[in-house]
Amino acid sequence: MEGSEAAAREALSTEKAFEGERLPAWSEQITVRSVVVSTALGLFLSFIVMKLNLTSGIVPSLNMSAGLLAFFLMKTWTSALERCGVFPKPFTRQENTVVQTCVISCSSIAFSGGFGTYILGMSKKIAEGFDEAKTSINVEEPSLGRIIAFLFLVSFVGLFSIVPLRKIMIISYKLTYPSGSATAHLINSFHTPQGAIQAKQQVSILFKSFVGSFLWSLFQWFYSAGPGCGFSSFPTFGMEAYRRRFFFDFSATYVGVGMICPYIINFSLLLGSVVSWGLMWPYIESKRGLWYDAELPRSSLHGLNGYQIFISIAMIIGDGLFNFLSILVRTSYDMYLKRTRPAEAAAKPFAGVDVTERQALSFDDRRRTQVFLKDQIPTSIAAGAYVLLAAISVVAIPHIFRQLQPRHVVWAYVVAPVFAFCNAYGTGLTDWSLSSSYGKLAIFIFGANVGAADGGVVAGLAACGLMMGIVSTASDLIQDFKTGYLTLTSPRSMFVSQVMGTGLGCVISPVVFWIFYKAYDIGMEEGYPAPYAKIYRGIALLGVNGWNQLPKYCLRFCLAFFLLAVAICALKEVAKARRWWVQDYIPSALGMAVPFFLGSFFTIDMCVGSIVLYLWSKSDRVRAHMFAPAVASGLICGDGIWSLPSSILSLINVNPPMCLRVFSADTNYQVEEFLWTLRNPAAT
Repeated sequence: MEGSEAAAREALSTEKAFEGERLPAWSEQITVRSVVVSTALGLFLSFIVMKLNLTSGIVPSLNMSAGLLAFFLMKTWTSALERCGVFPKPFTRQENTVVQTCVISCSSIAFSGGFGTYILGMSKKIAEGFDEAKTSINVEEPSLGRIIAFLFLVSFVGLFSIVPLRKIMIISYKLTYPSGSATAHLINSFHTPQGAIQAKQQVSILFKSFVGSFLWSLFQWFYSAGPGCGFSSFPTFGMEAYRRRFFFDFSATYVGVGMICPYIINFSLLLGSVVSWGLMWPYIESKRGLWYDAELPRSSLHGLNGYQIFISIAMIIGDGLFNFLSILVRTSYDMYLKRTRPAEAAAKPFAGVDVTERQALSFDDRRRTQVFLKDQIPTSIAAGAYVLLAAISVVAIPHIFRQLQPRHVVWAYVVAPVFAFCNAYGTGLTDWSLSSSYGKLAIFIFGANVGAADGGVVAGLAACGLMMGIVSTASDLIQDFKTGYLTLTSPRSMFVSQVMGTGLGCVISPVVFWIFYKAYDIGMEEGYPAPYAKIYRGIALLGVNGWNQLPKYCLRFCLAFFLLAVAICALKEVAKARRWWVQDYIPSALGMAVPFFLGSFFTIDMCVGSIVLYLWSKSDRVRAHMFAPAVASGLICGDGIWSLPSSILSLINVNPPMCLRVFSADTNYQVEEFLWTLRNPAAT
């Protein structure tokens, strides 16, 4: 049986189709044309991300879009040269991956740079919307030079903080990184050599899935003319469930992500949704007026929103901290073995991979692991660069934001690697980067430490930017390493591409923001309201007032759920060590935490993806194994690529023509009465 399964894995091999191709050296994967295309695409996507950031504040993943656009532009480039009689070097999947990595690292700065959050939150215009802390020490107007300098200081640090853990995250833990995996599958499909029948079938399936997803997103757009309109707001399970954020929002992206994520992760997300939105939040809402002021808006951190954000952060940190310490212990033990028993630790070319595990690897896994471990990035260089950048930041950042003291920057750089690991680990499990959550935590901690009289609002927001810059780039890098792992792209070329993209983003994104800031009235309700800038300043105001401003019992809840997360992780480790059958059914604490504040809508979509994959596997296991990643990638890609034309339509003020909205019976009766009075004005 085991032999037949191994043979089946070999037959379904992706890398077998590329076996005859020469693997380019890491320096050959970075070309002049790739840099030019990356810069152009990075600029284009930065405008789109900035637009979304300053309007709704919600930015979808553009990994798939970047991969597709990179392939299209590079193919257009090479085809044009060939028509002119110039035959350039072949366009490889490794070069495609390098371009995609550079583009995403560039455009992601438009989001993680905080242009719609902490940078605007410091401004006078946003401060005027609040009743306190409007003094000059708690206000900092945006400055182009200051923003660029700050981004250069904080954005590169995250790259060096996570590099030493890349082997553990990708090979040892085998984290899925759904978006990175889907992007890699897409790139592999485009570059499959001629004659590989299986790959052609996968490309065909992917294309059909992509077109269907794109057309479905286009169809939905026509009915989304206003807030609460469209299929994404359809109360699938009734109005009360919809109010509790339990509904299927018809998102092809999350159905595809659900097909890629492990079953236990999707189950954990659903379990977290039930525990939080089905049980906890209704109970806490019943205490309105007792535990917190009943007149507070839902967005206030003094009310229910405070419980949602800080309890979820407590679980995330508990899970991440446990895994970080676990890895630290294992790594230390491995280093001890290498020093005391070097012969046992020198298994090549798969150093760091268990011997029995190596024997069970498929051809694809063996090939990918070999390439992934080939071009090492020395840990000493990464650690040295981190320390050097941290030292520069300790001196420079207090000159950029005078409210932060050098000791604050030191503490931020001490804890940042822990948070960077937590976020990268969580992104690998759920495809959700929670860098903003760690940023909010930094606002609260540093703001409370500095105090309002000494500029705690700006200090907290600046610390948020520092933390988000480090944590976000770290998770992006490991996500891209996963893409590189699956496309046989050298980690060294991936890292260089990430560094180039980050450098471009530190210049392009501030310039794009400055264009918006000078051309439009940012912060007003109409046009570019920048809603998260107000939220972040509100968090900073809460921070300067201290922990005692949190709702009643919130800290107790946080401690309880922190310990719960640690207990779940410990139970899972014990179950694995003792090979208990229940190990595969223990939920992920981090997966449970994500819907605590995001809601349950996307978990329903992901569970639908799991159900589709499960039923497909039951009916035809071989075809499901072969084509499910292609279908999932097509769903993610089609929905993702639609974000480009929809953003362009929004930029040129082309709005959807219709609004599809569902009302309860009582509300519908009131609407009918109102419409009747419009048709019969004499009756009023």
